[in-house]
Amino acid sequence: MPNNINPFSNKVVQRTTKLMGNRFEFTVAGMEEETGEKIIDEAIAEVKRIENLFTTFHPGSQTNLVNRNAGIRPVIVDQEMFDLIQRSIRISHLTDGAFDLTYGSVDKSLWNFDVSMTVLPDIETARQSVRLINYRNIILDEKSCTVFLKEKGMRIGFGGIGKGYAAECARRLMKSRGAESGIVNAAGDLTTWGLRPDGRQWTIGIVDPDHTSRVFASVNGTDMSVATSGNYEKYAVIDGKKYSHTIDPHTGLPITGIKSVTILCPNAELADALATPVMIMGIKTGLNMVNQMRNIGCIMIDEQNRVYTSTNINMHEEFLQPA
Repeated sequence: MPNNINPFSNKVVQRTTKLMGNRFEFTVAGMEEETGEKIIDEAIAEVKRIENLFTTFHPGSQTNLVNRNAGIRPVIVDQEMFDLIQRSIRISHLTDGAFDLTYGSVDKSLWNFDVSMTVLPDIETARQSVRLINYRNIILDEKSCTVFLKEKGMRIGFGGIGKGYAAECARRLMKSRGAESGIVNAAGDLTTWGLRPDGRQWTIGIVDPDHTSRVFASVNGTDMSVATSGNYEKYAVIDGKKYSHTIDPHTGLPITGIKSVTILCPNAELADALATPVMIMGIKTGLNMVNQMRNIGCIMIDEQNRVYTSTNINMHEEFLQPA
């Protein structure tokens, strides 16, 4: 058989499992099944490692150690955690605090986004509920690799970036093990590389926020990551108005007016980290920021089902097709 013919070019190996409290799906294409399964085993182990490092559900995790010592002392952390916190703070600067790891400090006793929630807290109570959210009070020391939260009661959490980071790490690992093509789908935050078995680019569906079982458009691409933040997963309806479970860290109140934000870029960590803050920033400010960034696209849908896109996305071009 000629060396340039891959006998497994049409094979696809897939596995779905629960990780980080979410549904993860791993896909590798163009290789023998046993090899693909081994690579997926390694990718799952990598995500579990990341989950153990960054979780707030295990009392002994480094994240909880940092939180328990808020206002008391700096905590030595792994270089990996230090670097992710450092990158997160840069995103906080970029988004004027709409993205903030100290979001874990919010007083959750005010919020219960289901049918039992019938009123919003008053403005002052809401503002007090987020008073400890301030990324500027995360003090990093590169020399000693320590993290210190300045105020007692502060808490960091990686819910806004963790899935994307895990997907990005899994993708890198799978590629390093010889998977030339595949997908990591972390509960809708996904990243692709290489080509489909038929030689075409991967097709990525963008969820219709009113009917989450179907898509309203699709993206064709490779080496691309997509993340979506929306008000369709958890929300409350008060006096006929829909309130997203996403809280604006500046006001302490839930955001309104936008159904979903989808970010497209080459890096899954960045896509995950930008989707929610762009939603918080709103259509005009959010799109203005994205338009100043290279290799990043954005699609937003407001409550009137109007679609807005960044300047590098044309709804009429082949890049984005109606479903």
